Amino acid sequence: MEYSGIKLPDLELLSDEETNRYIKLAQEGDESSLDKLVEHNLRLVLKISCRFKNLGFELEDLFQVGVIGLIKAAKAFDIQRGVKFSTYAVSKIIGEIRLYIRDDGIIKVSRSIKNMASIVRKKEEELKSILKRPPSISELSAATELTKEDIVMALEAQRVPSSIYQKVSNDNEKNNTYLLDFLSNEKNKEDIDSFDKLELIELIRSLEPRSRKIIFMRYFEDKTQQEVAEEIGVSQVQVSRLEKRILRELRESL
Repeated sequence: MEYSGIKLPDLELLSDEETNRYIKLAQEGDESSLDKLVEHNLRLVLKISCRFKNLGFELEDLFQVGVIGLIKAAKAFDIQRGVKFSTYAVSKIIGEIRLYIRDDGIIKVSRSIKNMASIVRKKEEELKSILKRPPSISELSAATELTKEDIVMALEAQRVPSSIYQKVSNDNEKNNTYLLDFLSNEKNKEDIDSFDKLELIELIRSLEPRSRKIIFMRYFEDKTQQEVAEEIGVSQVQVSRLEKRILRELRESL
């Protein structure tokens, strides 16, 4: 299998039992088991790396950094926690790529993205003054006539927009996993499939209907808390409290 010049071995996904066995052997010093574990999870690394390729970095570089994150995940994973390795590895891989981007990002951000970020930032302040709250990605897109993908790219190049970067998991180290790492506002159906593969969807599906609807509306449909409140028949304050509780439960579950 080859994608954008990156060749991957055509291997089946490992079962949970096989994965845990290789992890145990790798942590005991068996390099061949570590190699096998990495080879069988390279598609996961590539999938995550592709999420960041539009930020001005070479996909191959991102992929190599992601592999480092995968290896760190294999060495640090605690089998006894009862969490699937792929879920834990996603956090480590994203964290390693984010660290790489933070270290090199200022040099690699193009002038066009910087100009776009300036436009978005000014419009964001204007809308915040009018709406008396931070504008959503959809509202910024409509106001600037830029796509949602361009809005996120511009904001990513300058700062982390707190309104859409809610922490989902924290492995008690420096690397966190955010809902935006798994979600795209452009292709809901495709992202549900991706979400399933990354296994966070299992937790979303386990939520009671109202909680599941809140998360879907907020992070798949990019609706404001006020829009969600009107849809489900509660106050915006209640939506805010419910959202915080749901995210806390997801984080604790992960």
